[in-house]
Amino acid sequence: MRKLVVLSFVSLDGVIQAPGGPKEDTSGGFKYGGWTFPYFDVFANKIMAKQMKQPFALLLGRKTYEIFASYWPNNGDQWPGVNKIMKYVVSHKNIKTPWENSQLITGNVVTKLKNLKKKNGPMMQVYGSSKLTQTLLENDLVDELWLKIFPITLGKGKKLFAEGTIPAGWKLIESKTSPSGVIFANYKRAGKVKTGSFA
Repeated sequence: MRKLVVLSFVSLDGVIQAPGGPKEDTSGGFKYGGWTFPYFDVFANKIMAKQMKQPFALLLGRKTYEIFASYWPNNGDQWPGVNKIMKYVVSHKNIKTPWENSQLITGNVVTKLKNLKKKNGPMMQVYGSSKLTQTLLENDLVDELWLKIFPITLGKGKKLFAEGTIPAGWKLIESKTSPSGVIFANYKRAGKVKTGSFA
């Protein structure tokens, strides 16, 4: 079975909206686009480069796919191999998929993703794609979370864990902290929520 990994930049209050630039996603009046930029340094870039170098396929929501497809075909030298790998794009609409090696997933998305996970192939990495991530979490399709937790609160914006996220246990499998205070924390799905009592 293929591993599905969600990689996400997240603020202390759980916001994942528009980490990369001011115009990336202004929906809902969000005005802090590009909030990760001041925290990136050599340390952070090394970890990101390592995570993005592994054999993988991309699994993206429509909006993130369109952002990526408008940039990476002409800037592939910045992310070696990204134009050759398989890209799966999830959308409720029939959209064009001009980026090479792209495949549209529509219709009964959850069933199709479950079947895709059962097939042989490299891990699937999810970037951005807030709506898709909610669907994956709600249907227990995420095997690992590779989070970059930034020392900032944004107040409002699209959240990593929104309504629909199922109760689930997670095990910390790796963590590092950058000089600028970004916590790189990787979690693996670990069964059900356990409870107890101090009484």
